[in-house]
Amino acid sequence: MFGNLFRTPPVIARDIFIYNTASGQLETFEPHKATDVKLYSCGPTVYDYIHIGNLRSFLMADITKRVLIRNGYLVSHTMNLTDFGHLTDDGDAGEDKMMKSLKREGLDITLKSMRKLSDGYIDAFQADLHELRIMPPTTYARASDYVKQQISLIKTLEEKGFTYQTSDGVYFDISKFPTYGTLGNINLDEMRSGARVEVNTQKKHPADFAVWKKGSLGWVSRWGTGFPGWHLECSAMAMATLGKQIDVHTGGEDLQYTHHNAEIAQCEAVTGKPFVKYWLHNAFVNIDGGSKISKSKGNAVNLRHVLDRGFSGDDYRYWLLTAHYRTPVTFSWEALKAAKQALYRLKRHMFEEYKNKPSVPDKTYLERFDVRLAQDFDTPGAIAIMWELVKDKNLSDSTKAGTLLAMDEVLDIGLSEDPTVGARSLGVIALNDIPDDIKALIDAREIARISRDYAEADMIRQQLTQKGYTVEDSEHGPKVTKQ
Repeated sequence: MFGNLFRTPPVIARDIFIYNTASGQLETFEPHKATDVKLYSCGPTVYDYIHIGNLRSFLMADITKRVLIRNGYLVSHTMNLTDFGHLTDDGDAGEDKMMKSLKREGLDITLKSMRKLSDGYIDAFQADLHELRIMPPTTYARASDYVKQQISLIKTLEEKGFTYQTSDGVYFDISKFPTYGTLGNINLDEMRSGARVEVNTQKKHPADFAVWKKGSLGWVSRWGTGFPGWHLECSAMAMATLGKQIDVHTGGEDLQYTHHNAEIAQCEAVTGKPFVKYWLHNAFVNIDGGSKISKSKGNAVNLRHVLDRGFSGDDYRYWLLTAHYRTPVTFSWEALKAAKQALYRLKRHMFEEYKNKPSVPDKTYLERFDVRLAQDFDTPGAIAIMWELVKDKNLSDSTKAGTLLAMDEVLDIGLSEDPTVGARSLGVIALNDIPDDIKALIDAREIARISRDYAEADMIRQQLTQKGYTVEDSEHGPKVTKQ
């Protein structure tokens, strides 16, 4: 799927502007190293199928990476897979999601069962990414494979005086890290004054978070058997795979308040260096009149539900790209149908009108397209330029095809398919795939049409319809689709 990407020569000649959640402003992108970018993305907790709202975060990371690569950067990308110990409440309370899933599926409560359970959901997650043409990361960091590094990080935090123990685990003391809560502008005084009776009254502050949770199941450590805290795993795996300082960190907007503040505190407490240069957070995908898609709300729609209704991964990808990643969107089947129709028209231009015979891209359109994407990954603006290109009567079909191919290296909405595959995606049937009896009817209809025997042509069309085929006349001859 990704073999034909980035044929357009990369250049580092244009500034890329990124909205940094940490500053609340657009900033000119300047990585720590001139051409090498370290990118970390918060991945899923693999206790169930992810829903389509989750997929927006991974698409944002994908577009970010493609734009950076397009502009000549080398991107090292890590995505975590949480396969243990993520509580249903990010504030260290609630039931463990993996334990809950083991019970739901009738599996033994063991580390072996947990690994087996997560194997299946990791496969399903990666299949969803493939369906949406999302490039895989350089490294999938599975939390259970990095327990040694997580325990080592806790030891270092303890030695530096940033933790304390309670009866149920080890906690990070945010009072020792004065800048805690900067991301998302957390008001810690209000949090303390508004706190209800704590589940764990031994916590010094409501915002203190677990770096180790004791339990009957888990790994052995000097703090007892248990699991590293959920927030800790990303810190440990980011530093293990990318180093002490990374350039870009992506995730859903809800993660900035607790999870990402905890990551910052843990990493910077250990290294004394700024952990992340640019924080990118995508807005939610809503449903049912504006409520967030969530498993806990019982309104989750999975990608397989989308596919079962006759939509493709390209359709959903295109729909998401028509809105800016920082803008909340409301999912509906009607909205997805409209996106499908629009993408269908684009593909018809590419695979039927232009016949996917590209020449050199138009420099002006391509530069405008790339400039839009360099403005905080403005995909709706880039798509608007794509449609403007299609409607431009001053360009040849081959130039349009070449320009669309170059644009699709970043958007990847299916315009780069092999022409035969692309035509089939529209339901168009190649001549060699049409049964002989259907070919005979098509030929007979074409003869009747050329002879202007329209009554005979219409009668044959009805016969084809009854057999499940549709014929549409075009300047290139009859086009046949299977109903």
